Amino acid sequence: MADRDPKIDARCPGPSYTDMLKADTRPAPDYLIMESTQEFDDEPLSTDRYTSPAFKALEDEKMWPNVWQFAAREEDMPEPGDTVVYELGDKSFLLVRQQDASVRAFYNVCLHRGRKLRLESGPAINLRCPFHGFTWNNNGSLKEVPCDWDFEHLKSKDLSLPELKVERWQGFILISENQDLPPFRDWIGHGVEHYDNWRLDECHTGAWIGKVIPANWKAVAEAFMEAWHSIVTHPQILGFTGDANTRYDLYGDHMNRAITPSAALSPHLKGKDQMYVIQSLAEFTGGKGDARSRRGGIEASQDLRGFDADDPWLARKLLAEGNREAFKAMNGHDYSAYTDSELLDNFTYNIFPNWAPWGGMVPNIVYRWRPWGDADHCLMEIRLLMRTPKGEKAPKSAPMFLIPEGEPFAAASHLIGSALAGVFDQDMSNLPYVQTGMKASKNKAIELGHYQESRIRHFHQTMDKYFSGELPG
Repeated sequence: MADRDPKIDARCPGPSYTDMLKADTRPAPDYLIMESTQEFDDEPLSTDRYTSPAFKALEDEKMWPNVWQFAAREEDMPEPGDTVVYELGDKSFLLVRQQDASVRAFYNVCLHRGRKLRLESGPAINLRCPFHGFTWNNNGSLKEVPCDWDFEHLKSKDLSLPELKVERWQGFILISENQDLPPFRDWIGHGVEHYDNWRLDECHTGAWIGKVIPANWKAVAEAFMEAWHSIVTHPQILGFTGDANTRYDLYGDHMNRAITPSAALSPHLKGKDQMYVIQSLAEFTGGKGDARSRRGGIEASQDLRGFDADDPWLARKLLAEGNREAFKAMNGHDYSAYTDSELLDNFTYNIFPNWAPWGGMVPNIVYRWRPWGDADHCLMEIRLLMRTPKGEKAPKSAPMFLIPEGEPFAAASHLIGSALAGVFDQDMSNLPYVQTGMKASKNKAIELGHYQESRIRHFHQTMDKYFSGELPG
């Protein structure tokens, strides 16, 4: 961890996220207090990284087979025989829940003539190819060869389905083609332990949507790696979002985070009091407390709950206490020991290369971005993880709702709420034109801010390590 150099590591003037932690009503744990930075140069990135088919081919060859990929959640496949089809680029993988509740992952390919074994997720008694009927048991062992008299030459061969490496972490099921890859926690290193206190394995998928976006997967992912675009793209959230107060932390090669304060006035707004912050958030959510708004009941109430009316962090303290009560009423869990920050703020962690499981105790967002067909398109998925009510079994995930082509995120408002859908649609007003703009660029250069876009720089540095062979090591 590097010490901050004020000459090269400038921050937005005014109160910092650390200042907010000092005012928290609960003692902040070290994993919130400690900053973790890495020093990079400020050389521009080439637009070819986003537009070139050759660069995409390099990702397919050097990176994707050698990383841990988030393929499913436990609740997607809770029962023995449940399967999940996970695809990325030209690759297709098949995850199968075993009788002992473990999960195995196979290449989703028949070893006879190469047809995909399954096209959709769902329960399976066995894995039977729809072309000629070659059949495998759910553990990957060969079960049946039709017209076996014609395949005497195969009887001495091992025709078990080729497997991938599988790990399970915080309710996520991870796969890798590289059998020599270190265990997931070791692969991430420092930072992965932050989740131990948040227990995303106690959550379930409450909503899951997807949308094909006409932009490179990296360009779309990077739109969610920094918060300072909010001043232009999301002006409706500035009354309760400390966009430029966001802290950016970098861990090893495979994880980074942004902590964007909520219930805090944007530094870009002046002359507003704490009741303005509360009112702004109430207007954004419609005053309703539900998991889709990621907040408890929000009202511009005059009940200060014993807090000082002149407290500069009054809104954070009031709204955090409201969330403690509302979330406990929703699911029966005790939130009394968690900090205000963990009950309010946006903990946007990114795990290399293509997913972002948010931290904290607010209903968690999980992003996943996958290449889709060519360098100019991707599938963006958004899940909302809800804390499973205490003493209850997590419900099975509903299938992903794929927003029809040409339709906005507002088409999924019934699942993620109109306020959140509106924010995503604002992002979509930029991203297709980022892609076409990069292709039209004369100098083919992407210039990044030194601090606020450091997570993007970190992301590309790690990618280059895979291309050079330094990683996976």
